Amino acid sequence: MDQRKETNPSPEVTVTMAPMRLQPGKLRDKAEMIESATGLRVEIVGGALVMSPTPRGKHYGVILRLRKALEPRLPEDLELGEVISVPMPDDPDDYVTPDLVVIHSGFADSDEWLVEPAEIELAVEGISKSEKAKDITGKIEWYAQVGLRLLLVVDPRNSSWTMRFHPRDGAYQGVLRGQYGELIPLPSPFGFSLDTSGFPAY
Repeated sequence: MDQRKETNPSPEVTVTMAPMRLQPGKLRDKAEMIESATGLRVEIVGGALVMSPTPRGKHYGVILRLRKALEPRLPEDLELGEVISVPMPDDPDDYVTPDLVVIHSGFADSDEWLVEPAEIELAVEGISKSEKAKDITGKIEWYAQVGLRLLLVVDPRNSSWTMRFHPRDGAYQGVLRGQYGELIPLPSPFGFSLDTSGFPAY
C-alpha cells in the first residue's frame, strides 16, 4: 500500500494521504473508518484522503457568524446545513464536506449524508490555520469540476474572503475578493449581502 503521511501530526495539521490501492468504492469505507477512530474530518479530494482536525474556536466563530447572518434571510425553499458531504457525481470515492451549505429544502427529512452538487446554492469553506495551499487549490478545483454554483472561502489567516462563481470546464470563471469589513454580495437566489465586520482572525 503506497501512501504518504506526516509523522506525528500535531492537532493543527491537515494531513493528505496519496491515493490507496483499494477497489472502487472502498476508499470511502476507509475514510469513514478513520473518522470513527480518530474524530478527524476526512474528505476524499481527487482520490486522496485529506484529514483535518476539529476546527479552532476562531474558525468556528467565522462559521457561526455566517450561519447567523444567512439563516434568517434565506428564501423559504432553502435551508442551511453543516457536516453535509458533497459527492463527485458517478465516483463513489470522491467527496468533500464544506463547513456550511445552503441547499434546497427536504434534505433534513432524508436518511442521506450526501447531497448532490446540483442541490446546493452555496458552499462555505473556512480555511484552517495550518491548511496547505495545494490542499486549498485542490478543493477549489474539485468544487468547480462538480459544477457547484457558488463557493465562498473565508480565510482568517489574512482576514480575507473570496467568492467564486460561474463554474465551466472545470474552473470558476468569476472571482470576487475582499477583506474583513467589506460586504459579501450574494447573487440570486439570495439577493442580499453579508457583513464581515468583526469576523475573527488568527
